[in-house]
Amino acid sequence: MKELSFADNEAARHLYGDLNQNLLAIEKAVGVTVKARGTTLTITGEEHDVETTASALNQLYDLIITGYPLYPSDIVFALHILERSPRANLKEIFLDQVYITSKQRVISPKSINQKEYIEAIRSHDISFGIGPAGTGKTYLAVAMAIAAFSANQVGSIILTRPAVEAGENLGFLPGDMVEKINPYLRPLHDALNDMLGRERAKELVEREIIEIAPLAFMRGRTLNNAFVILDEAQNSTPEQMKMFLTRIGFNSKAVITGDITQIDLPHDRGSGLIHAAKVLKRVKGISFSYFTDIDVVRHPLVQAIIRAYEKKEKSRKKQEKGHERSSAK
Repeated sequence: MKELSFADNEAARHLYGDLNQNLLAIEKAVGVTVKARGTTLTITGEEHDVETTASALNQLYDLIITGYPLYPSDIVFALHILERSPRANLKEIFLDQVYITSKQRVISPKSINQKEYIEAIRSHDISFGIGPAGTGKTYLAVAMAIAAFSANQVGSIILTRPAVEAGENLGFLPGDMVEKINPYLRPLHDALNDMLGRERAKELVEREIIEIAPLAFMRGRTLNNAFVILDEAQNSTPEQMKMFLTRIGFNSKAVITGDITQIDLPHDRGSGLIHAAKVLKRVKGISFSYFTDIDVVRHPLVQAIIRAYEKKEKSRKKQEKGHERSSAK
């Protein structure tokens, strides 16, 4: 059992959440019991769980005191971080402000890997973010791009991705080529609209300050004074990846994101992302950040889904190795 006391009544109320919803979320996530009596909390449960919960609550309280707008999801993120890195400093992670959206929502890292990813983008001209869906790879990259443009560090933002069919055929979609590829670029539009607001995002696109285009449209160009993001890079071929990386000009940054478990290329075509990770891993000036299910910032079920598929894939590979050994005998 552990008892915590908080001096600031308003900050404590914010920490507890409406009708103590944050405390209930902690109880469900960790398996402890948290009882509130005014500004005093009593935590009971297994010693390790109690210590993790106490550390999370104390650090989140300190964040609130600094003026950080605690979101309900931050409770879960804090617990995930401290469960795996008990000495982690949540202030260093959550207060690393990347961008403030048009709705005044602060975009900041929510895991240690996200924090390291942001720092890598800041300190490298070319950065790779590799990991499963929902880990914030593209979203944080877009936020960094908008922040760089807002600070006059770059003159334009270029967002691109391969137009590769995920089990569907572009030819069956209505409209001309631009209309056919637009659905593939929709996630990038969504991120811009969320951060800038629909009208501001539309204005910047119309002024060609922000460009959203298929990867094939990058051929033959030199991208100077730009923040360039290649999304869904696992669906690029090695030739396309080389083409993209050699477009980067002066005063530009490039971020390449992808999930190597969701490759939609034909089986006889290699992934440019996997190839680049092997070829460029020792090149100075290029960073590689890797994410896992721990970094998922979507619905909690997304984490469980990713783990289930990973477990199935490991089982399949193990069976294949077993068959190979049997055949060799």
